[in-house]
Amino acid sequence: MKIITSISIFIVVFILDQFIKYAFVYFGWGYEGSCLSFQLAYNYGVAFSMFSFLKEYLKYIQLFLVVGGVIYLYFNKEVLKEYALPISLLFAGGLSNILDRFTYGAVVDYIYWHCGFEFAIFNLADMIINLAVAIIIYKQIFTKKDQKN
Repeated sequence: MKIITSISIFIVVFILDQFIKYAFVYFGWGYEGSCLSFQLAYNYGVAFSMFSFLKEYLKYIQLFLVVGGVIYLYFNKEVLKEYALPISLLFAGGLSNILDRFTYGAVVDYIYWHCGFEFAIFNLADMIINLAVAIIIYKQIFTKKDQKN
């Protein structure tokens, strides 16, 4: 049952993120607010546009890392079982951003926080990736505490 739930979450997150990005690119979605704006931006690098000089190669580097992760999980099935939810979130967000690189030549970003300070423009996939990492860290901390007791 856990595998079906994880696959379902992956599919829903991936499709939702791709639809929103498609709408920003082709339907001209946008909103200008006092603190939060939704505007189309292309990120040729990774977080905060780092490594943008690798823009043409970045999609292959990231795909290689995903394949490495899949191989690792294949040989460490207990990790996959323990972290099924965050792994499905991580792969959905990561693969969606990688697909952007193949489709649009860059990652499509659209959420812009500018209330009190200006923050990087990001997308749903980025938030999902951060949520997955937070869940993994949370599970690591509380698993370690339970093992000590």
